[in-house]
Amino acid sequence: MTVPGTGWKNDLLLALSATLVVLTINAVSGFPTLRDYGADNDSMLRLVEVRDLLAGQSWFDLHQYRMGTAGGFVMHWSRLVDTPLVLIIMAFDALGASTATAERAAQIIWPTLLYGLTIFVLIRGSQRFASADVAMPAVILSTAALFFLVIYSPGVIDHHNVQLLLTAASLWLLMEATSWRPAALLSGICAGLTLAVGMETAPYVAVLGICAAVLFILDDKERVTARGFGLGFAGVACLVFVATIRPADWGIAQCDAFSSFQFAIAALSGLGLATAGMLTASTARARLASMLMLAVVVAAVAIVVFPQCLASPYAAMDERVRIYWLNDVVEAQPFWSVAVHQPKLMAARYVTPFIAILLIGLQLRSRRLRREEMLAAVLLIVAFGVSLWQVRGSTFSVALAVLPLSAWIAKIRLRASAAPSWRVSTGIVMAWLVSLNATWAGVAVAAQSVVQKAPQRVNSDADHAVTCGKPADFRDLAAMPATTVLASSNLGSGILMFTNHRALAGPYHRNVGGNLAMLDAFMGTPDAARAVIEREHVGLIAICSGNTEEISLGLDAPKGLAAELLRGDVPQWLELDRSTAGKPIEIYKVR
Repeated sequence: MTVPGTGWKNDLLLALSATLVVLTINAVSGFPTLRDYGADNDSMLRLVEVRDLLAGQSWFDLHQYRMGTAGGFVMHWSRLVDTPLVLIIMAFDALGASTATAERAAQIIWPTLLYGLTIFVLIRGSQRFASADVAMPAVILSTAALFFLVIYSPGVIDHHNVQLLLTAASLWLLMEATSWRPAALLSGICAGLTLAVGMETAPYVAVLGICAAVLFILDDKERVTARGFGLGFAGVACLVFVATIRPADWGIAQCDAFSSFQFAIAALSGLGLATAGMLTASTARARLASMLMLAVVVAAVAIVVFPQCLASPYAAMDERVRIYWLNDVVEAQPFWSVAVHQPKLMAARYVTPFIAILLIGLQLRSRRLRREEMLAAVLLIVAFGVSLWQVRGSTFSVALAVLPLSAWIAKIRLRASAAPSWRVSTGIVMAWLVSLNATWAGVAVAAQSVVQKAPQRVNSDADHAVTCGKPADFRDLAAMPATTVLASSNLGSGILMFTNHRALAGPYHRNVGGNLAMLDAFMGTPDAARAVIEREHVGLIAICSGNTEEISLGLDAPKGLAAELLRGDVPQWLELDRSTAGKPIEIYKVR
């Protein structure tokens, strides 16, 4: 078996070196993302989920019993991400480390490992895209881009970093499929795994599968690519379905999590693609007919058997939850909202992918794109299109932009070596600057300071969405007897992670009952709020005065409980714990 291309050991060493540099920077600065979690609710709840699993909760039981109304609610996450974290914690526990040390090790090791692997994958993808040695610009651009995205920082243990790694790996391996025989199979496996981890990557998985099918239609030599990708995709879907879903739930379709719907579509499309790669005659017309037939069958199954999953993912969301939660979730904002309210985020997330797409377009003027270039271009354009709908898509487009940007810088450097001049040297410097996200974020900050434009909405500043994200902020709350706590949804995950209490609200779309109860209590009059508090057996109310969510609720309901507490008007049936007065989180006891 041959290795995937040449120079992979050197690329691996570069990725390792870059990762160690970033880890050292984080260590010297005292791991700031572990000292203050800020608005990283998903990482906090992920650790809670891991603790529950280690404490004996069933592998198949994804209930979050300590959040929401009585009985909790079922989370839509995958146990696949819990597994490595559990294994790291168990390994350190076996070595005699304390629970806190083991958890801290997992919070550092896991995202750092993913960081290094993603850098390696992007370097390899850049090498294939450019068909030249672009390792140096690729390692610098990928390290800087991923660092700026923050999703690989110590403590960030949600699923977004895993999804980006698997998606980028699937693309790279599909690019390698013609030169390394196992690559297509591994590409399909990565595509199936990233879909199983979360539905956010469904558009990219669909594009990768379509690309494998189109390659097969256009060239009979891609038969091995279609067969390998299809088998890998269908095979891993079967394994994940059996391994993560209890048999009693095999017939239940969940549109927002891996279930019978995703399994059926993945198995049908993967096996269909593999079968066509094995049996279809070697004429382009026959290959096209087989792929069209497969597309019709898959579409028919989706429409007839799972029609409920074809609507918008937020179509059934309660309107109040949409207004007071989803509309202020930064990663769910569309481009135009980000451009108006968060110019720094817009500049950092959208400019470099746009430049990368522009470079590909300019290349088309002089020649046809090679196979590898076309694959990367299609996925980059789709990711950029998704980012226009929701900013979370920019996580993928920023990373994929490294491929054409690295090739561009390497091309200018080659030109400079052949005919050095001050103009070419200036061009290299400018190419480096415009290819870095930090450059554009700095330009946006400078421009905003010149015009002195303040944020137009309370929650429009992503850097200050939550001010109570430090473990010490929850110390007084943790010392009190366990009960149900009424707090804004942004504090829900922190309450679960740092205390033994239950949290009524949490920033998750399945926690409908708990979030509506929180809105009824905080936006209702004190009398109406008391009725909700009694119904939900709330014992404590936690107020983070700097939390923009609570400020928003207070502004929209000036006579509501949240507004009164922020003003210092305490109803008679509440008692402020004097020891918490003036602290980041003030605690009120229900009499």
